[in-house]
Amino acid sequence: MSTRTESDLLGERQIDADSSYGIHTQRALENFPLSRHPLHPGLVHAFGTVKLAALQAISAATGWDLEADKVQAMEQAAFELSQGILDDHIVVDPLQGGAGTSTNMNVNEVIANRALQIMGKEFGDYEQISPSDDVNRFQSTNDTYPTALKLAAINGIQKLEQSVILLQESFQDAEKRFANVVKVGRTQYQDSVLTTLGREMASYAEAFSRDRWRIYKCEERLRVVNLGGTAIGTGFTAPRRYIFQVVEILREITGIGFARAEDMMENTQNCDVFVEVSGIIKANASTLIKICNDLRLLSSGPEAGIGEIKLPAVQAGSSLMPGKVNPVIPEAVIQSAMLVIGYDAALTNACSSGVLELNSFLPLISHCLLESIDLLQKSCEILATKCVSGIEANRERCRENIEASTVLATALIPQIGYEKATEIARQSMETDKSVRELVKEHGIMGDEQVDDLITPEAVCRLGSG
Repeated sequence: MSTRTESDLLGERQIDADSSYGIHTQRALENFPLSRHPLHPGLVHAFGTVKLAALQAISAATGWDLEADKVQAMEQAAFELSQGILDDHIVVDPLQGGAGTSTNMNVNEVIANRALQIMGKEFGDYEQISPSDDVNRFQSTNDTYPTALKLAAINGIQKLEQSVILLQESFQDAEKRFANVVKVGRTQYQDSVLTTLGREMASYAEAFSRDRWRIYKCEERLRVVNLGGTAIGTGFTAPRRYIFQVVEILREITGIGFARAEDMMENTQNCDVFVEVSGIIKANASTLIKICNDLRLLSSGPEAGIGEIKLPAVQAGSSLMPGKVNPVIPEAVIQSAMLVIGYDAALTNACSSGVLELNSFLPLISHCLLESIDLLQKSCEILATKCVSGIEANRERCRENIEASTVLATALIPQIGYEKATEIARQSMETDKSVRELVKEHGIMGDEQVDDLITPEAVCRLGSG
């Protein structure tokens, strides 16, 4: 295998001659064999966009001391990275020391070498195009990495919002389909009062509506960036014109309303915005867990459980028990949501651990946040398409549960009062007679009057007046 020699502060290394990355990436591969996962592609693409904005800002603000073809080649390489064309060349582990420097240098080396390739030059010919002096000009890991993370998070948040909308609409459709299905409502696992299955689904839809609104507002919190601030937010080594133009160009490229932080030093030091955003999307995870557990419970049995709804059968449930079908979609979603809650805890610890002018743990923050967004986006999508849209009501079971429960006694309170209704319920439990049978036996009301108490309109009426 042919190699090329590259050098850095610590000495020389032999790099595969055909490798588009260089010595800094090589050292990172050796030093950080931790998660063995690839970098999140959203972060990689966002980094390409940030580098493209920086390169264009240099041209606009100061011009270049390089030939035009070199500048054009670097911009093309950065654009290709932003479009996912160079994903396979970004090889560092997501978890790394150095506040993300290994990621930034991997990006710089790949853009430089791809630009050299575009020009017909050999990889590693850094006298022509340098990863540090040219691709990283007027930049630092400490302003490019958090800016790329915010861009990647916004892109992910926008997709997540659409999946939450899809899930909300799926429950709204279920609300309409089940509007006339009266059922037993339950509190603390016990029968309480009558409601409709449609109203239950409407409650789920409303919960996801709140999630959707909270997630939509996350973008506002992520649009303030420190790009141009270089190492600690003071803009050291960067020309003033570049600092004022680079965020504007990023805004033009992305169509997202990015704004330069008024205090870039503070914005470089503190990561509380990521804690806030993670907490907001954690609320969505919490909603998913609660509602998926409800779906599992309502579909339980089906013969020996509640069985009021039927979830779509998507795969066989057992290698031993014939005919068993498990609620695998809600179960998978619950596990994803639980992992998001765990990621939130790790992210919070990482954001709390910044020291003085920088947080060294941005790689962990990035990994946790972007993975959480992805997990929730996919979870909401599969829950909507593979579960909620295909839910069926077991109308007969809902009716049987009403007739077998003392919950009907509660509906009698406006007519006969709490004490008499309690006596009817007690007699029902002691004699195994239904409430319907007892009220007829005591001459309180007939079948038609009982039926009037359990219509969808009656159980959904606001108040009893």
